[in-house]
Amino acid sequence: MAKPEKLAEGFLMAIRSLPRRDRELILLGLVKDRNLRHDLIDLATIEERKKEPSRPFRDYLKDRKRQA
Repeated sequence: MAKPEKLAEGFLMAIRSLPRRDRELILLGLVKDRNLRHDLIDLATIEERKKEPSRPFRDYLKDRKRQA
């Protein structure tokens, strides 16, 4: 069986090669599925923010507690 990375590359290449309308139909199908939509939003957020500095979760909780 193919590794997930290779499988994903194959899917992406196939989707990119489709005419625009067909790509839109596939993406719309992904977005209409509630669970997949949430996964896509999470992954997009992670991708957008991956270069932001991180901080320990305990520090985050302390800040939240102060704000409450």
